[in-house]
Amino acid sequence: MISTTPVRRYDLDWLRVLVILTVFIFHCGRFFDMDGWHVKNPVRHEAVQVWTVFLVCWMMPLIFVISGESTFYAFGSRSLGKFLKDRAARLIVPLIVGMFTHVALQVYLERVSFSGFKGTFFDFYPQYFKGFYAHGGNFAWMGLHLWYLEALFLFSLLFIPLFLFLLTRTGQKVIDSCGHWLSKPAALYLLAIPPMALFALLDPKTQWGQRGFGGWPPIIYAFWFLYGFALPMRSEVENQIVKTRRISLWVAVGIFLALVVLWKTGGDPKFGTVRYASLLSLYALASWCFILGFLGLGRSSLSFTNTYVRYANEAVLPFYVLHQTVILSIGFFVVRWSVPDLIKFLAISASSLGLILAIYEFAIRRNNVMRFLFGMRMQPRPTMRGHTYC
Repeated sequence: MISTTPVRRYDLDWLRVLVILTVFIFHCGRFFDMDGWHVKNPVRHEAVQVWTVFLVCWMMPLIFVISGESTFYAFGSRSLGKFLKDRAARLIVPLIVGMFTHVALQVYLERVSFSGFKGTFFDFYPQYFKGFYAHGGNFAWMGLHLWYLEALFLFSLLFIPLFLFLLTRTGQKVIDSCGHWLSKPAALYLLAIPPMALFALLDPKTQWGQRGFGGWPPIIYAFWFLYGFALPMRSEVENQIVKTRRISLWVAVGIFLALVVLWKTGGDPKFGTVRYASLLSLYALASWCFILGFLGLGRSSLSFTNTYVRYANEAVLPFYVLHQTVILSIGFFVVRWSVPDLIKFLAISASSLGLILAIYEFAIRRNNVMRFLFGMRMQPRPTMRGHTYC
């Protein structure tokens, strides 16, 4: 049954915080890998590229699964109107604010780095609204790294009919049947088949198969999101995830290491070949195994709370919204230093983390206007007691 009582899943709080910190580390390393990015270090490193590919394998997929689970609890504990209002406030508001403010700074830094733009950010800002980013222009219609907020909002709207169906008596029968099937040994791994097929068959040069959003076609994120929504419906399914967590992680690591060797020895596979379909489908399988392993570890070891995770969980959304702009702003200058690249990485990471936390603590967390703009819930106004006013 879909519960109508609010549930606090502390393991999801922990996983949410840890994976957003992973996203932060991932973006601090993007200056140094072999792929293109908004700002790049003069020297690129193959080892960092392997690290990038490893994180891409499971990082954003895990975020969408966690988002699906959070949506399950949110949808079951409030009215449809309140659910939609909450999604708009927490996702669309920071997306729009970011698109028109600090995301423009990221585009400016990219244009200075690669397009030869001369001038200040204020000189560039009017040009920011000329054309669409990734289509010959500048305006970041997807919010650059904030595309996740846009995708999550669209998924939340798109699947409302399905969520409502699952609340019906017929929907409950479907849940019971699926839960019974998924609780069987190895059945959970069969859920990887649709993402495996899509990743292998979609042409990355087409709109449906392009991987500009975190390394995966957006349609695959829809599957991860739905899987996340479905997993908490039956306790025996989650028990199976916990039971097989170590197997899942060992399989995931084994597949990934094998893929690294195959990629290095044979080079990049060509779309449409058997080798391409095989490698890409295995990559998607490794992703799902990593997800199941991390969910199982979280459920078994992180079902508790403390002051630190409560503070960090509240800070997750503004931290995510701010992090890439701060990283790029600092990294734009640091990559020019004549020091070892490891020192550059440490300088970017430490200074960016400190600045983001300072902005959050002193400019966002204590101010209700800023909390609203960054998707946080408003703090109640303090009431005055024990005072008489004439």
